Amino acid sequence: MTDPLPGLAGFAAVLRADPVRVQAYLAALSHVDVAQPSQVYWAGRLSLCAEPDDIPGYDAAFAAWFGAVPVHTASNGRTRRRTATSAPLVAPVSGEGDADVPELKVAASDTEILRRRDVTTLDGAALRELLATLRTDPPLRRSVRTRRSRTGRLDPDETLRELLRSGGEPVRLRYRRKRLRPRRLVLLIDVSGSMTPYSDALLRFAHAVVRRSPPSTEAFTLGTRLTRVSRQLRMRDPDQALAAAAKAVPDFAGGTRLGETLRAFLDRWGQRGLARQAVTVVFSDGWERGDARLLGEQLARLRRLAHAVLWVNPHVGHAGYAPVQSGIRAALPHVDRLLAGHSLATLDELLTEVRRA
Repeated sequence: MTDPLPGLAGFAAVLRADPVRVQAYLAALSHVDVAQPSQVYWAGRLSLCAEPDDIPGYDAAFAAWFGAVPVHTASNGRTRRRTATSAPLVAPVSGEGDADVPELKVAASDTEILRRRDVTTLDGAALRELLATLRTDPPLRRSVRTRRSRTGRLDPDETLRELLRSGGEPVRLRYRRKRLRPRRLVLLIDVSGSMTPYSDALLRFAHAVVRRSPPSTEAFTLGTRLTRVSRQLRMRDPDQALAAAAKAVPDFAGGTRLGETLRAFLDRWGQRGLARQAVTVVFSDGWERGDARLLGEQLARLRRLAHAVLWVNPHVGHAGYAPVQSGIRAALPHVDRLLAGHSLATLDELLTEVRRA
């Protein structure tokens, strides 16, 4: 019988779960029948999901990875168990008469292939399912406030108070660590004519990121003018959010004046605080119709304000790409990283860079 462990462990890796939770997940699998999708589902859901917000992403990842949706949500919000309609997760043994049972490793390979395909070749349903598997946690920063911790800096005041409460008996030392707060993330998406093939996918990606942390994430579109679309992308339904964003953007698939729109962003929003110590991501192919020197000047302003500036160009991931456009040549000296963003795998790498920034 084919060992299902690599496929099950790969599923946990796709979710980018905490190592402790992955260990708990693998331990839980040793107590269930891995040939039953419902048992594998609940073993993962109870061990890998830390909070209710993790469940939709887990469900989508489970369906994409295993091709099975063993549970459904009732109208009252509770989940109820139903009989799985998909095939068992364990690959059949050759010659045992289970020729119609698909192998687990085939489903895993198909998912990985889709993750590496250009997003322009994916239909809306496949793109939504794959976007749901991304780990869209915001970047973090250390706050000036502290909290109790088992490690960190010694808290002499709390240690002394504990000593007084115990009547002078030896007590455990008390420690404090700085709190971690979400760092602001700003997404600037070029929606000009040259970016039209990627605009829909990038806006769907922005919707997933904004929905994960609405208070600390902002999104704007760039073209011949600047448009703030954060409010529209905070809608729960992706299709409604994109329709509202498209309605709000008057220059969709128009020209490109990146320098002027970046200057408008910095004058109206960035200089006043939105870009200060933020992680800023610019999605553009760098085809600048305006003054490239102005674009370089505005990116230099942005770099002085922001914690990090990442530039995502979908064409970087294609063979033979060279940064010869005037816009991208003016931008490169002022960005921390130039990344590809043409597939779900490269967008996942972008999110990793954002968390590391």
